[in-house]
Order: sequence, then C-alpha cells, then structure tokens
Amino acid sequence: VLSFIIFICYIASLAASFMMAPLLEFLLALFLFFAYASKLNEKFKGLHWPLADFLRCVSAAIIYFAISIAAVSKYSDGASKAAGVFGFVATIVYAIDFYLTFNELVTFLKQGSSDAPEGHKSE
Repeated sequence: VLSFIIFICYIASLAASFMMAPLLEFLLALFLFFAYASKLNEKFKGLHWPLADFLRCVSAAIIYFAISIAAVSKYSDGASKAAGVFGFVATIVYAIDFYLTFNELVTFLKQGSSDAPEGHKSE
C-alpha cells in the first residue's frame, strides 16, 4: 500500500521520472503476496522464496532511500516532498522487513546445515 501511495505521489509531482521504482516494487510485493497466499511457494520448491523476499527488501530499501533523497532535495513541489517523506517511511519499513527476513533466513540455513550430518550418519 505504501508503494502505491508513493507511486501516486510521484505521478502528481514534478519528479514523475521516479514513478517507475515504486510501481515495480508494488507489483513485486503484490506478486509475492499472491504467491504466498496461493501456496505457490509450496508448489515451486526450486525457488528459495525467503531469499527472493530478502533480496527484494534490500533492493527496495536502497532504491527508496536514494530516490527519496533526490526527490526531497531536487524538487520543491508538495507532491515531491510527500513522496520523499513516504519514501523514507518505506525505507524504514523495508529495512525492518529485511531484518526479519534475514533472521528467518539464518534460522532456515542453520536448520538445514544441522540436518545434513545426521543424514550422512544414517547412511
């Protein structure tokens, strides 16, 4: 929702050249939401879904931070300032999601590495 709000703010502002980043992030988040809701992550085991979500969060936090700085410092209209402020909020939200996903990913990798030696012992 936050990405969609930022997208709308960029459309209404002078900084319309930045509108593609929030749109793509909104569509990626929507795809991952529907993938988890429809249990695609259980059907397609070849794709490591937490890693894909982790990379999306990292890239979104970096991109939102960069375009927010540019929108706030370069453009003086209200919609650009609002998009920049919402972009900074989105940076914080994606950084928190990045941290939570990273902890989940580390737990998963530790769990997988502890299971492997037991499998070799039984063989």
